[in-house]
Amino acid sequence: MSDRLLLASPHMSDEGYELEYIRDAFSKNWVAPLGENVDEFEKAMRAYIGTGYPVALSSGTAALHLAMILAGVRPGDTVFCQSLTFAASANPAAYLGARLVFIDSERETWNMDPAALRRAFDLYGTPRAVVAVHLYGNPARLDELTAICRAYDVPLIEDAAEALGSVYRGRKCGTFGTFGALSFNGNKIITTSGGGMLLCKDENDAARALKLATQARERAPWYQHEEIGYNYRLSNICAGIGRGQMKVLPLRVRQKQAIFDRYCKALRGLPLTMQPGLAGAEPNRWLSALLLDEGCGVTPADVLARLSEANIEGRHLWKPMNLQPVFAGNPFVKIGEAPVCDDLFARGVCLPSDTKMTMDEVDRVSAVLRGMF
Repeated sequence: MSDRLLLASPHMSDEGYELEYIRDAFSKNWVAPLGENVDEFEKAMRAYIGTGYPVALSSGTAALHLAMILAGVRPGDTVFCQSLTFAASANPAAYLGARLVFIDSERETWNMDPAALRRAFDLYGTPRAVVAVHLYGNPARLDELTAICRAYDVPLIEDAAEALGSVYRGRKCGTFGTFGALSFNGNKIITTSGGGMLLCKDENDAARALKLATQARERAPWYQHEEIGYNYRLSNICAGIGRGQMKVLPLRVRQKQAIFDRYCKALRGLPLTMQPGLAGAEPNRWLSALLLDEGCGVTPADVLARLSEANIEGRHLWKPMNLQPVFAGNPFVKIGEAPVCDDLFARGVCLPSDTKMTMDEVDRVSAVLRGMF
């Protein structure tokens, strides 16, 4: 049987940059969640995104959690959150005792529908924060979403966990909102094994995030704590991996985009469409995702079963939060009768998008799909 093709897996640099920084940390005995690698990783990220104050953390979820704390989310507050996303976009609001209101998607990006967001303000009043996601690295309608949040003076939290390297109108995703969150999980476009980063526009917010991420210790000659803190700082070892990965990030973005483009060409003419995008947007195409045509006679389960038979990993789209049992009682706001995100979930498939794949392997995946129609 052919080698297994993975959806997305860690891809270390051929040059071994990561090992250089890890060895340096070991030689200096800086294996704690402090050290030169952490500082330099943050500096490299700031240089790459071109603005703001990054804070390296243990996960993207930690970044979202701290963003919500900095946004002032408290028990009983309301948070508006995109429904078609991974649960980590929503869970931190639940940690804080907030009420989540989920917002439907629009079809051109599969991200938060600005019309549904406006309706949510009409129905539920002004929330404490809005969480928008760039699904699979595809930029959301940032012009409209930021304008709505500015009009109501509500912080926009950009969940850019899947969108590092994505660009909208010349600016990197994650830099439009009051806060942005990145993920460096093992399947992301670059990895630190596990890790994330909070992007702050304001230096004081970054300083407060750093304090909260290190157990909220006060300046005192002993361990003094006047508020609840968290153990969220990224380790110096993992940050060393991140420093090395930053050197190949532009290459990884090009590789992901090339995989997507190859699928577009190889699957042309089939009863399906690849994830669309906006004019002025440059998605990183972290995952290449498709939508099967209605009435084509093939379901996502059929596709995934056939791929599995061929030793190829695929995945359903994220199951929307409004369909998740844990959030069954939460409000959901849509435009029109049928939820768009439910339909996308019912017909969508994520294809292997591993940057170690060759174009011949992309064609191998495509041949399986072509054989189904």
